[in-house]
Amino acid sequence: MAAQEGMSAPAPGHRVFPAFPPVALSAEAAPFTPMAGDGWRPDSSPEAEKQFSRCAAKLRALRADSGQLREELNLLFDQLLSENYNKTVDPSINIQPEDVCSLLRHVSSLVPLTQEHLVIKLCQLVHRLLNQLKVIMDQQTLDVLVTYTASALKVCSTWTHSDVLLALSTAVYGNGAQCHRHLGDLLGEDGVLLQYSSLSQPNMELRRVALTCMTNICLRIPGQPPLDDQYRSLCFRVFLKTLHSPKPPNTDELFYCLVPILSALKGLQCCLSGGKWKFGGGEELGSVLAVLKRLMFQGAPGLSVDWPAVLYPAPLPQYEGLSAAKPAEPPKSSEPPKDTAKTKTEESRGDDGEEEDRETVPALQRGGVREGETSTKISASFLYPSWKRNSSDSEFSDPEGNAQSKLRLNHARVRQGALHCLLAVVKAVERRTLYGYWSSFIPDSPVGGPPPLTLLTIVLKDPSPKVRLCALQVLCAMLDGSRQFLAMAEDTASPRTSYTPFSFTLATAVRELHRSLSLALLAETSPQTLTQVIKCLAYLVANAPYHRLRPGLLTQLWKHIRPYVRHRDVNVRVSVMTFYGALVTTQAPLPEVQLLLRQPDDSGSSSTPQDSGLSWRQRDGMSSPSRTPSQRSSCTQSPRVPRTPQEGDGGQMWLLQLCVSLVTQPREDQSDSEGAGGGTALEPSPVRLEALQVLSHLVRGYFSLTKVYLCEIGQVSARCLGESDPSLQLHGAKLLEEFGTGIIQQYRAENNVPETSRVPLKQVVQFWSEVLSGPLNGALQNEQHPTLQASACDTLSSILPQAFAQLPDKTQMMCITVLLGLTYIENYLVKTAAVRALGIYVLFPCLREDVMFVADTANTVLAALDDRSTNVRAKAAWSLGNLTDTLIVNIIVVYVLECTQCLPCDYIIFWLSFEPTSSHQPFQVKSNAVRALGNLLHFLRESQMTRSAFQRPLEDAVRALVKTVQSEATMKVRWNACYALGNAFRNPALPLGKYSAPWSHDAFAALCHVVTSCKNFKVRIKSAAALAVPAHRGCYGDTKRFSCVWQSLATALENSEDTNDFLEYRYSASLRHTLSHALLHLLSVSQLQDMTALRESLDGEEGSSIREHLIKCLRAEEGAGGGGEEAEGEKDAGGDSCHSQQRIGGLQQTLIRLKGLKADGEEERSKEMVVLFLEDLLKTCEET
Repeated sequence: MAAQEGMSAPAPGHRVFPAFPPVALSAEAAPFTPMAGDGWRPDSSPEAEKQFSRCAAKLRALRADSGQLREELNLLFDQLLSENYNKTVDPSINIQPEDVCSLLRHVSSLVPLTQEHLVIKLCQLVHRLLNQLKVIMDQQTLDVLVTYTASALKVCSTWTHSDVLLALSTAVYGNGAQCHRHLGDLLGEDGVLLQYSSLSQPNMELRRVALTCMTNICLRIPGQPPLDDQYRSLCFRVFLKTLHSPKPPNTDELFYCLVPILSALKGLQCCLSGGKWKFGGGEELGSVLAVLKRLMFQGAPGLSVDWPAVLYPAPLPQYEGLSAAKPAEPPKSSEPPKDTAKTKTEESRGDDGEEEDRETVPALQRGGVREGETSTKISASFLYPSWKRNSSDSEFSDPEGNAQSKLRLNHARVRQGALHCLLAVVKAVERRTLYGYWSSFIPDSPVGGPPPLTLLTIVLKDPSPKVRLCALQVLCAMLDGSRQFLAMAEDTASPRTSYTPFSFTLATAVRELHRSLSLALLAETSPQTLTQVIKCLAYLVANAPYHRLRPGLLTQLWKHIRPYVRHRDVNVRVSVMTFYGALVTTQAPLPEVQLLLRQPDDSGSSSTPQDSGLSWRQRDGMSSPSRTPSQRSSCTQSPRVPRTPQEGDGGQMWLLQLCVSLVTQPREDQSDSEGAGGGTALEPSPVRLEALQVLSHLVRGYFSLTKVYLCEIGQVSARCLGESDPSLQLHGAKLLEEFGTGIIQQYRAENNVPETSRVPLKQVVQFWSEVLSGPLNGALQNEQHPTLQASACDTLSSILPQAFAQLPDKTQMMCITVLLGLTYIENYLVKTAAVRALGIYVLFPCLREDVMFVADTANTVLAALDDRSTNVRAKAAWSLGNLTDTLIVNIIVVYVLECTQCLPCDYIIFWLSFEPTSSHQPFQVKSNAVRALGNLLHFLRESQMTRSAFQRPLEDAVRALVKTVQSEATMKVRWNACYALGNAFRNPALPLGKYSAPWSHDAFAALCHVVTSCKNFKVRIKSAAALAVPAHRGCYGDTKRFSCVWQSLATALENSEDTNDFLEYRYSASLRHTLSHALLHLLSVSQLQDMTALRESLDGEEGSSIREHLIKCLRAEEGAGGGGEEAEGEKDAGGDSCHSQQRIGGLQQTLIRLKGLKADGEEERSKEMVVLFLEDLLKTCEET
């Protein structure tokens, strides 16, 4: 009846178009012109929205006791369901979510569960509105709909459950955590979803919808809380059990792929995405990996394998056994029938990424060349994956061919879903755990047996470009961050015949990755998949230990990747530059890469396999007349590029010049995706940015090769800084910073770079003069882009100090003024960079003598110490440490008076009062703050310390250092605090003697405790070095304190090898050297009153141990090396560089001094014993 009533009006969803008067067609007729804006236009009004509003108003007016309720609901539901609410069809639809929610809540109260036809229509309406309008429901609506559908599942007949479950799955989409009150009914022991998703469920459609509903419950939308682990684990087990179950005997293969397998794969992916693995131990993980590996090869022709139910971690591959139950398929002829023409159903796999419709036989497990055999005798046909070879015409009739095509498509979807799940597993599982399963997915060229089925098999053999793309994504995820694991690979040594080391097996796997990915690179035609192949190669290059492998791998990749630099697809070009960035970054400088960078360009002889026989890079800009249209569409035609490095340009870096041309030179031709015309257009921004990053990596890793391109790099940077794109400006500034840093490294004395190999100072001065007079000033003042300002500050800080001194005065003043001004910018990035740059400038020899600059820097740094940003405070503390280093240098080298008078006393008192151990300070601030305190205590003069205003701050500063030494802070903070106390002890004005302040005893006690008990050997080394700093006996206080210091050092020396941590044991030699040096220093300053304590220590077993270590120290058998990293600006007091003879000479002076001491009684006997000990030492050393 409803349908008959609807016949009198236009059918729902059909719009009424106005009638136009007929116009005769003639040459004189006026041309067609669109009507004005107020006239009629097609789809000008959203009819679906109007229909929704009308029906919603009628539905809201209905009440449960209405007489014609059933008929009215039936009619209105039909009208609502007849509309298409998808905004992609009609973007003007603007139905508010709150209107949809209120309508669904009201309608749910009108439809009784006994009216099953209305229940079905309501569920269909819920699915359509929520799905097409992308409505985000409120909690009330969610509760109403879930309660209604759950009740319908209990009350209504089974034939309605498919639509009810569909509505339920739409309602719970991404709302699993909000449905916690209903999850017990749905996923409990007798939950309806568990019943319908069980393996015993005969209705496959109900099983599919139930699995979909569980998938949507597990789905987590960003910003939403995760589903409870209890229910997530339950769903995980259901999905895994479904995937492991065999296909029912009477189920169609096509339907089986669509219904349970794809639904379970999607559900498993939702369970694994967005979190860590929480589903059990190795057995569960192995079960998941086993089923995913089986489904990765779902539908692969010619494959008959008994798949394991569980994969176990193993260093060697687990080969799948050939199934004996299935008969081998008869070989199919690869010759096309001579009397059959190719039909339209056979489509060539092109760049559009669609699936092939023709049958392919990859021969995954058949005979032939094994993957491990990489000899050059391999036939050319094997070098190309099977999906590149032509197969025979379809052997099926049209209906059969259509069914087979659908089956292949669904098999490809299953393989793609399995790879998506595997990607989620790789991201969720801890890498250390995943490394045990590498051999199941990455081959290592087995010696015998069938070739293993791995990810590379899919990359090379799968006919679907989307599946190959997914396999490459999984491989990228596995390679990303695998540097520590792959670092064990090595094949430089001669192979052993008795057994194969794991390092050699791993190296073989790396070589197999190179071989297979190179084949995929040469054969791939899909731009999206080709981009992923090159990205995968970049991940491999970034993580493989080429310094431990036989050379040649990178050379092959260099030759294969070069033709793709000018590929027509911009994403491919970007990925190529990413690859080059990884190449010049890995273990730089690498000898093989150095040779490649010096080689001339031979790209004229290189060609892609898609254009074999022709140079795809046409230097004259003209395409070959012999090229067919199909070749033009599939190959990579490249435009002519001005000033591109040519063949045979010996001595020039092809890669550097290529990057320069990509950044600065226009493209004369553009690809289809970049539009036509615009002959002077530059490369797209992503390509230019990647080229700039490659330039930065080249400068950082291979500066000895790039230094001759000083002018070119300066011009490129200036060009980028003058661009309107902030990203290009930022990369241009970073390139300048890298080049400046490279010059500074050359001029560092410890790097021992010959002066003839350095960039001449005159050129450096000219380079920075041009840079500072160019567009860098605009970047420094660009307040709209703080990141660019910060990078420009970093560029200023990379100026060579010697070059800065020769810059014009106005240029120096400009740099200083700009940096001081930028410290007042509110943005923390800019302020951090400016404070850091000032901390570097204050170390410049030409500026540290400038009293006003030092004072201005001190004022700025002190203000930054109170900044609310942790990064600003950390850099301010680091700059404060550098500033105090400058004060110390000025005292020693330049002058004393002006340095002590240039800083107001308030500044010094504030520094002394700064509390580095405060809980709110991060360890970066503490580490540098204690260094600055030590320098400041070394800097203070006696005239200052005697003033009453300094007494309390001085005591607070020392106690802060003592507290840091004794605390459980980060070890770097503690060893910096030990170094700071030693630095303070260098100040002769500091009261450390017999009548010293109470904090003096606390300082020595803290160092004595740490040197014997701290687990960290580097902290022990710094504390021992600090105890050896006081130059006079009086600084050690009374006999009791001196004895305590000696006994602590002796005990530490005896226990210098007691550690369970190998990382600490490597510092034991440095620790023994420092302790021995400290004991020799105490002997050199000892007096008569100390002889008794020394005799007690040296006369016995402890003395024998001390004697052995002192002999090694005097003979220089254990150097001071191995102390590891030191805090910035510190100098190890224990690591003296004097020769063995100088140390022996010092001991002789000590012996002469002790013999000259006059004593009586007990002291004389003790002195004689110590003298005999020293004479024995000298005699032993002189004998050798």
